Amino acid sequence: MKVEIIAHTPDMERIVAAAAKLCYSPVGVTEITEKMDAEEAGLFLDKLMDFGHFSPLEHASFTFAIEGVSRVLTHQLVRHRIASYSQQSQRYVKLEQFEYIVPPAIESNAEAKAVFIQAMEADQAAYDTIAALLQEKLTQQYLEEGHLPKKAKSMAEKKAIEDARFVFPNACETKIVVTMNLRSLHNFFEHRCCDRAQWEIRELANEMLRQVKSVAPTLFKSSGPSCVSGSCKEGKMTCGKSREMRAFFNSL
Repeated sequence: MKVEIIAHTPDMERIVAAAAKLCYSPVGVTEITEKMDAEEAGLFLDKLMDFGHFSPLEHASFTFAIEGVSRVLTHQLVRHRIASYSQQSQRYVKLEQFEYIVPPAIESNAEAKAVFIQAMEADQAAYDTIAALLQEKLTQQYLEEGHLPKKAKSMAEKKAIEDARFVFPNACETKIVVTMNLRSLHNFFEHRCCDRAQWEIRELANEMLRQVKSVAPTLFKSSGPSCVSGSCKEGKMTCGKSREMRAFFNSL
């Protein structure tokens, strides 16, 4: 898995602090920012996060480039709707040899891993065969419709892989660019850093949180699963490790 912050709102802590102060100030943002230095902004934001006044966080965002993750992960990721996503397309990108993610439980079980790899190889073989069969028939069809050979072949390949991709598994590796505002990120971390989250998206969330903390430590000082800043919200489904979780995220 590769996770990288490729862009973020500049001077975000000052911007968020100014936006929040405006809610309680008789003067405008320009005057607020002119009078506010980094130390004052930090102290104000510290109180803001303790109060749980999160709407000003929507004025800043992070953009991440994420690679080496499965479609299982991205199917979960895009459920976080207040965000923007750009994902590598299996419709337009022909996968001559698709990469795949092996779950740790399968990786550690030799017999299960052998079955898993066999299934991955069968999927690739099926994709190649179906794509070739469809492309051959479609090329002939487009030639008969009067298209030049080069154009007919290009159109046929695109159309063929559009349907051949249906055999690819959830394990198929994918790449995605994600932009979230800070309030959405807090929500994402609360749900996906939780010990009960699926292992792969939890690994992603933990790494994303580690990276945003290095940029905006005050704004994410108490971010993570609900047990970090309060009581666990999982009820009877709690992992029962609130103390350990709190120690881990406070040191992240």
